[in-house]
Amino acid sequence: MSSYGSRDSGRDNRDRERSPRRDNPYHGGSSYGGGSSYGGGGGSYGGGGGKGGSFSNSDLGAKLRTISWAEETLIKFEKDFYQEHPAVTALTEKDAEDLRKSKSITVVAGDRIPKPVRTFEEASFPEYVLEEVSRAGFKEPTPIQVQGWPIALSGRDMVGIAETGSGKTLAFLLPAIVHIN
Repeated sequence: MSSYGSRDSGRDNRDRERSPRRDNPYHGGSSYGGGSSYGGGGGSYGGGGGKGGSFSNSDLGAKLRTISWAEETLIKFEKDFYQEHPAVTALTEKDAEDLRKSKSITVVAGDRIPKPVRTFEEASFPEYVLEEVSRAGFKEPTPIQVQGWPIALSGRDMVGIAETGSGKTLAFLLPAIVHIN
């Protein structure tokens, strides 16, 4: 009996030297998923065998218990981190509406909507956040950020719709950093 790639297996030495997979323990018998002990098997596309840790549908969640939230004591979590900047406080409601209109911001629903900010500093982010924003080269907030930050930092729910590249990621990411820290 001969092992894979031995000289007496009928292949000459040049074929063995050309095979980069010859000594690779992760590669099996085929170039498409082959039969190693690392999940492959068979020689067709995708391999086969090696179920390693699979679940049958019947035991998914079988060991989970139902939680009675009425009996649980949860730690109070304060979500309102927003400190309205004095320059924002000084804005009248008309000023706030004019700013929203100039940036094409539409507020569809809600009550006590926080006034929009005009600068990163007016959003009252901690100094470490402002330093990174400055280092990244951002000059002024985008419309989604102008209105989104005061809402998110106030712990309010919001659905923001804006185009790709409009700053949505930073609109939720900076308040998330503040919430985490």
